[in-house]
Amino acid sequence: MRCVALVELRDVEKFYGDLHALKSVTLTLEAGRIGLLGPNGAGKSTFLKSLLGLVIPTSGTVKVFDLEVARNPFEVRARVGYMPEGDHVMPELTALEYASFAAKLCGLPDKEAVGRAHLVLQYVGLGEARYRKLGSYSTGMRQRARLAQALVGDPKLLLLDEPTSGLDPRGRDEMLALIHDIPTRTGASVILSTHILPDVEKTCDQVIVLAGGQALYAGALAPLIRPEEGIFEVRTKGDPARLRTALELSQCIVTMQGTTLEVRVPHNGGAAHVVRVAVEAGCQLRHLAPLQHTLERAFFETLEKAASPTPA
Repeated sequence: MRCVALVELRDVEKFYGDLHALKSVTLTLEAGRIGLLGPNGAGKSTFLKSLLGLVIPTSGTVKVFDLEVARNPFEVRARVGYMPEGDHVMPELTALEYASFAAKLCGLPDKEAVGRAHLVLQYVGLGEARYRKLGSYSTGMRQRARLAQALVGDPKLLLLDEPTSGLDPRGRDEMLALIHDIPTRTGASVILSTHILPDVEKTCDQVIVLAGGQALYAGALAPLIRPEEGIFEVRTKGDPARLRTALELSQCIVTMQGTTLEVRVPHNGGAAHVVRVAVEAGCQLRHLAPLQHTLERAFFETLEKAASPTPA
């Protein structure tokens, strides 16, 4: 039996006049927690709106749940929740009225819509404040209310555009905890669009990197952040220059990151090579560990590779 992909794009192009927003985007995403990354103007919002049928590609095909979005926009939207970027709510409504209204737009009868609204507001932490008007809410509370309206239709895919924008550290952590919990609690997949890379590292198992309208990477997060074989992070007591010189004379490739040395040892050298050189140079090691990639590092390396000219 064929496994249906969550999202599938084939040769998707999108022009806004002369602006080329998406360029031959081809990718396949499986169910799960997916981070959507890219600098400003990368095409992230256009990508999300293409999944909803709010933006129609100039060419190519977009499928969600194996449904071609251009031909089945309403069927797709019935299964997708959307939290757009921004801090916009209906300030004159209570949170309960706001979430109930969203539920009715999803086709729920009045009584069921209200019941569902109570449940999702409790889930996002607004149970005690559900009768207050949204205009009296803090930024964090409004973001939670907007998440509730995206969840109230029981979607199978949730699209979140900058959901932690404007939040203080505590509010951001609480929002990320909710986002991480959603697939486990509801079975829905999540696509999280953000410029805050640690948010993706904390919550996601897949990642898409967009830049200049192109998909530079789409796949599992783990390969981007696993330790790189043969490269070590080294710190020494005192000035690291002496150890750096000794390592370079032993055929290591060394770069400085502040007072930390990033050392690529010769083939099959391993950590023992660094220890031996340090002992011979009379340097005391304070830290020696395999270099652990962060998502931020992998992201910028991906952008740099894409910007480098291709050899003839």
